[in-house]
Amino acid sequence: MNFELTKSQKEIQKAAYEFAKGEFDKELALELDKKHEFPEKIWKKAAELGFIGIHFPEAYSGQGLGILENILVAEEFCRRDSGIGSAVILANFASECILRFGSDVQKEKYLPSVAEGKALSGGAFTEPDHGSDITYMDTTAAKDGDKWVVNGTKTFITNGGLASFYTVLCQTDTEASPTYRGISMILVEGDCKGVSTASVGDKMGIHMMATAEVNFKDVRVPLDHLVGKEGKGFYQVLEFFDESRILIAAQALGIAQGAFDRALDYVKQREQFGKKIAQFQVTQHKLADMATKIELARLITYKAAWNYDQGRIDPKLTSMAKMYAGRTAVEVADEAIQLLGGYGYITEYEVERFYRDARITEIYEGTREIQKNTIAGTLLGKIK
Repeated sequence: MNFELTKSQKEIQKAAYEFAKGEFDKELALELDKKHEFPEKIWKKAAELGFIGIHFPEAYSGQGLGILENILVAEEFCRRDSGIGSAVILANFASECILRFGSDVQKEKYLPSVAEGKALSGGAFTEPDHGSDITYMDTTAAKDGDKWVVNGTKTFITNGGLASFYTVLCQTDTEASPTYRGISMILVEGDCKGVSTASVGDKMGIHMMATAEVNFKDVRVPLDHLVGKEGKGFYQVLEFFDESRILIAAQALGIAQGAFDRALDYVKQREQFGKKIAQFQVTQHKLADMATKIELARLITYKAAWNYDQGRIDPKLTSMAKMYAGRTAVEVADEAIQLLGGYGYITEYEVERFYRDARITEIYEGTREIQKNTIAGTLLGKIK
């Protein structure tokens, strides 16, 4: 058993750290967060340097690397800044659906534009009346000649309104039993006639990422925009989640480490009652607990990524990683605020923003309750 990153992986990690250190300006981050703006220039520069779609094959402008390399980048980006980092690492959200299940034509058309920073992508899965339940879709796609006609509404869509294309989960067979056997993935371009978006409103965090409601009204797309096999969309999205949850775990891990870094720097400098805050045992114990949680989150996140790269899909492990790393991010960021005291509540000191951005990691890509269902289901199997 080897717990050491390879030389190449360490170089990628270092390159991501140095890029983020040089580009993720604190004042810019505060401004973008306040204005709710996507960090477009940084995203494009990250793509130019090969950080976006690093796990895509070279034929599609990627670097042909694995999920572990991808999450190393994600961790370093989110460690440097929770807002910019999160926005950049999710710029290619759900493009993996095309990578894993799409046709050669779809891959050649859409993946290079994502990796090169020319297009954002989105996954349109969640619906207003279904939430975490994706076993049935109100959004439908019906065949009409050589077209699919898509109708329905999706909500809480990352990159909604900015994405050049969406992978849309649709009910293509309304008579299927069970219903999830009638779900398919349909690729819909963002500028298609009948596609409209609306903001979901002000959010607690991740202000630099667009989160929108996406509406489809008689949207007509070619039949070859089916991603994968008809009626297999539910199974395909579950497999995609096993990959994307590792990325969210890495996002949470980076946020936790970033909040910890800021708290550690602060307590080593701040004096109270005639000595550094770091000299108080209560502070030391807090730091010890925070560091331990981060290390455990890192171990399980790296293991989940490594396991996926070995060609194994383990929903239990990916759910554990996502659930534990998300909880760690929230708890560590919360403790960081506490260590900074009143300053922790002030925007200028960043940890309050890290806390706000951390909270979403326990919600999207399946709430922690959904992760527990997956873990328990794997442990128990079918109960007779």
